[in-house]
Amino acid sequence: MPELIEVLSKEDIAKSVTDVATAISEDYQDANLALVGALKGAFIFMADLAREISVPLQLGFIGVSSYGTSSESSGEVRVTKDLDLDVTGMDVLVVEDIVDTGVTLGFIMEYLKDRGARSVKVCALLDKKERRAQEVSVDYSCHVIPEGFLVGYGLDYAEQYRNLPGIYHLKM
Repeated sequence: MPELIEVLSKEDIAKSVTDVATAISEDYQDANLALVGALKGAFIFMADLAREISVPLQLGFIGVSSYGTSSESSGEVRVTKDLDLDVTGMDVLVVEDIVDTGVTLGFIMEYLKDRGARSVKVCALLDKKERRAQEVSVDYSCHVIPEGFLVGYGLDYAEQYRNLPGIYHLKM
């Protein structure tokens, strides 16, 4: 049976979401803002973040996968759900649960630029900088975290654990 070790509590997450939403609201006061969430992991974070942002915005989702049922990225990104929001001329903020190798995020950013986004920036709940295989910039980061496989608050292992209220290190 896997062991779960708490890394961030529900309260830690709520405070960081409020803080980053305040910064985003200030930076995007005069923008045509669209939040684009990477499914499935970012949906809980994006819902909480959107409710805390005080400027008008639109929401869209893209489904991408580079993990499948493994705990290691395959390095190959595939679209599992196409974006259903026209981002032409919009200031897009990609909302990610976790930025790890950067491969998936790099793919999403290029995808949005190719679809005519005016600007593309990134907001991540968790930033695992030491694991980068592709250089990507995280403009808004709630938490920089160390090595370890994390679950909870939208993050999963083989589609399990997304519903946990905090972030946990999954020890196999």
